[in-house]
Amino acid sequence: MKFVHIEDFVHPDAGYQLNLLSKLQVEQGHDVTIVTSEIEKVPDFLTSFFGKDNIAQKDRDFEKRTGVKILRYPIYRFYSGRAIFKSGLHKFLKSLKPDVLFVHGEDTLMGMKLLWDYKKMKMPYVLDCHMLEMASENRFSEQFRSFFRKFVTPVILKNNIPLIRVVDSDFVEKHYNIPLSKTELLSFGTDTNYYKPDDKLKSQYRSEYNIADEDFVVLYAGKLDTHKAGKFLAQTFKKKFELNNKNIKFIVIGTPPNSKYGQEVEQILKESENDILIFPTQTYAGLAKFYQMADIAVFPKQCSMSYYEVQSTSLPVVLEENEINIDRASNKKGIIFESGSIEDFRKAILTFGNMDNDEFETYKTNARLNILENYDYVPIAQKFTDVMINEYNRFHDKNTK
Repeated sequence: MKFVHIEDFVHPDAGYQLNLLSKLQVEQGHDVTIVTSEIEKVPDFLTSFFGKDNIAQKDRDFEKRTGVKILRYPIYRFYSGRAIFKSGLHKFLKSLKPDVLFVHGEDTLMGMKLLWDYKKMKMPYVLDCHMLEMASENRFSEQFRSFFRKFVTPVILKNNIPLIRVVDSDFVEKHYNIPLSKTELLSFGTDTNYYKPDDKLKSQYRSEYNIADEDFVVLYAGKLDTHKAGKFLAQTFKKKFELNNKNIKFIVIGTPPNSKYGQEVEQILKESENDILIFPTQTYAGLAKFYQMADIAVFPKQCSMSYYEVQSTSLPVVLEENEINIDRASNKKGIIFESGSIEDFRKAILTFGNMDNDEFETYKTNARLNILENYDYVPIAQKFTDVMINEYNRFHDKNTK
């Protein structure tokens, strides 16, 4: 079948859900195209991690590597993290003649406009929702939710358009009046064959950077901006960490933003009393070796998609306390620290560093098992495809009666 995905922002070097899902759908035998915004007008807070350089070549490389075509449609600008596409997008999507259109983000401007034109588009849709309470803090959020309930939710419910929740949250029911019973829950996940522990590679990679096998290595990989609390991370790493019976080393992967904030993050890391190896932003595939070098991974604020990759590589995690992280750390997979507390963040890292081997092995085992049992993305991707095919059949059966 021919699947077209539309998403506000896509970077071919990222490890976002759509990058992996589209690749696996090609491997399932489908023709897959991603339509997204021209990256030149995407705001820096979205692009600083991977950059904007040579994007056309990177898109072509992604197609060569995965079989997925990336088509970039002109936009006016981004507003409040959402793309405002130029006119003609709907006509362009129709010209691609998809069997199913997957609209990523039912509450984006693009998503709402496509829903309002559902009848005119004459093609089956599938929607997804990524929203959580902690990611929905705009001062106009209540007005927007009221607007959505009145003008968008009825379109979804009246036409029985499938909505996939990719996080286990009641957000759509609580704020948009879309019953959870009318949705599907299909989680994020990762490629467990690529991201996996390997003691031989761990020792080999460590030797490249003069890290001893017995050293305790703490890793952070991600953005170093305000959204991910880059300065908070740097301040946490500034004062000397002392473990009982081993050395502790830190790996920080991420390019600070080109701003005063980024300069401050960089300076604090340079002044640290700890041994910190700093690397620029890596591609999704390039991160695997760094995960294999580490003992634990830390997330100073919220939690990123890399949670699945680090846990798949048997890394226990240190996470801030929020609605989704408490479950992610449960059953000895990680430790929660009080949000915004440097002292509690440091305490959690030290707890892992001083943990006895047997207990630490339990955390490592549970981390990997969690992903294998719940977030192996190969079967998850097939479930996404099943939803799309089922909707294709329902849409055409309905229209032939």
